[in-house]
Amino acid sequence: MKKLLVCLGISFALVACSPGATQKAENSAQPVEATGTAQPVAVAAADKPDSGKTASDDANTAKLIDPSLLNETAPLTFHVLIQTTKGNMRFKIDRTWAPHGVDRFYNLVKNGYFTDIAMFRMVPGFVVQFGIHGKPILNDVWREATIPDDPANQTNADGTLTFANAGPNTRTTQMFFNIANNAALDNRGFPPIGKLVEGREVLDKLNYEYGEKPHQGMIQKKGNAYLKESFPNLDYILSITIEE
Repeated sequence: MKKLLVCLGISFALVACSPGATQKAENSAQPVEATGTAQPVAVAAADKPDSGKTASDDANTAKLIDPSLLNETAPLTFHVLIQTTKGNMRFKIDRTWAPHGVDRFYNLVKNGYFTDIAMFRMVPGFVVQFGIHGKPILNDVWREATIPDDPANQTNADGTLTFANAGPNTRTTQMFFNIANNAALDNRGFPPIGKLVEGREVLDKLNYEYGEKPHQGMIQKKGNAYLKESFPNLDYILSITIEE
């Protein structure tokens, strides 16, 4: 019984950044990274990023600087190739599972958001979380670009892909791979958008040494510069592309 209670406690920590979420999340019973508990949680930075970068940094930044323009409807189903520092994975994405989530993911992928993206929160037996951008200027615009909730009609099984959140209707860009059967998340605002079809071994090869140490607010504010200096052995998503 003690072991079961510990497992359940671990499973309730998967929140994503939203406007003004930091203080609320850190002072509530909702588990967040900063408290040392574990639910896929994304915490927004309290301050504006200080990168000084502009939309002309590169083509991807220019396309991504205005989230309101990235609003295409995704195909009913499609496959994506996820290239990481430990190998490649393929996922089947299904719009019937979570229409708002799939549309957001499709637009992010199509416009190159997931390029050099750190897998910054590594909880063995639970989740691998990612989605804060390496360029702070993009975190500043996307952390307020929320999407509505989707109903839960699929379970967070091992190998599924799901958006993190910071409460109702707060999903933005943060996501997680379920690396265990996390059914306890199903009715807590975490509907999966797709499932892994190839490359499950890649998730086992990732480096888990830093656990939940990377500070989400610092990633929002400093981007990959902070991560590469303080956590040099983190694994990254190199790219995600839609397969024809």
